[in-house]
Amino acid sequence: MKTETSQSGSDSRQGPLHHGSHRHLAVEIDGPDTGTVDAIIVPTVRHPRWLRHSAELAAKLGCPLVSLHSKWSLAGPAVRHVPPGTRLIAIDVEPPRLNLPDFAADALLSDSPFWRGTDLATKRNAGLVLAKLMGWRRIVFLDDDIEVGSADELAKAAALLDRFEAVGMRIGGYPDNSVVCHAHRLTGGNQDSFVGGGAIAVEVTKNPPFFPNIYNEDWFHLLGRTSLRRLAVTGSVRQRPYDPFDRPIRARDQELGDVLAEGVYWLLDGRPSVDWLRAADAGHWDEFLGKRRAFIENVRRRVSALPAGPVRSAMDGSLGAALGRHAVITPEFCVAYLDAWAKDRRTWLRYFSRIPRADCACTAVKWLSKDPAKPLNGKFSAPDSLTAARECVTCATSAYPSGQR
Repeated sequence: MKTETSQSGSDSRQGPLHHGSHRHLAVEIDGPDTGTVDAIIVPTVRHPRWLRHSAELAAKLGCPLVSLHSKWSLAGPAVRHVPPGTRLIAIDVEPPRLNLPDFAADALLSDSPFWRGTDLATKRNAGLVLAKLMGWRRIVFLDDDIEVGSADELAKAAALLDRFEAVGMRIGGYPDNSVVCHAHRLTGGNQDSFVGGGAIAVEVTKNPPFFPNIYNEDWFHLLGRTSLRRLAVTGSVRQRPYDPFDRPIRARDQELGDVLAEGVYWLLDGRPSVDWLRAADAGHWDEFLGKRRAFIENVRRRVSALPAGPVRSAMDGSLGAALGRHAVITPEFCVAYLDAWAKDRRTWLRYFSRIPRADCACTAVKWLSKDPAKPLNGKFSAPDSLTAARECVTCATSAYPSGQR
């Protein structure tokens, strides 16, 4: 039986200083039919053994697994660690060498205290480009710390892409929140999780927006030029636990992205069709920054009431780091960032529409590099039975229309 719920209006978790839930912005659907997943894409910096779960899901769905590696994780060992028969495309991602547009928002951040040396958004953008090159229609982004109970959960999300531009999955297990929101929840606050890039199905043929290099990049991916893109939520997955308070720098580096995303979604709450970009002017950010600071200070006061010990000390240190970073965020910078984001969105959509069709994964990996003569390091594995005359003898893949494997 299929159940569809479209929520609107306010949520009980929306307080005067903080909105603890944005779930009402998505259509929640239970029990949909299953559809085709053309590829699972996993950005990773971990040991290749973390790919085994995704590889097993890909095998059950009969689709390729794409692993995008950097830092301590390498494509070569991934081929040796996935289960036999996995149709794997493993790529070592080096952001400066990628054939991606230059983004105005990156230039703005690089000349500020807010630059983050992470490459998650870059990997997701590379995954979108690879999908376009390979002719895939429906892909699922899956983080390597996400556990899926059944491959059908992903297939059900893919089925909904006929009606929606993106379909998220409910993330259970350890909550998918920022450091500040974790502290809010752990001190009695009402805090939910929204759709995240750790488990999301994307329709590639609908020219999906890019992921900006900022915390909450997935929330920006879900935004249209003036309103939220058509979004659904279905199924459930689990995130493995971690300690959000292990490094105060985590909260510091998240703060700008948390401010911008929460500030934009504050405008969308209750008014999902509002022209949020026009409404997010300097006056809005001046008011919202005051609410955000009061919210963090309120959470910090609640933390101070916890029993003394290393947990309280770590939480307090993280909140102090968030407040320190918050102090240098100005309304003018928020406006400037969103202006740059809007420019980058137009740049990306023009770029994405011109991406050609590749003959095979080898050709696609070469196209991903700014210098085709110096391609990224790509490793491939596939069941012997997939190697046929029409397929590349190196990568055992060919670009094919959705469903024609």
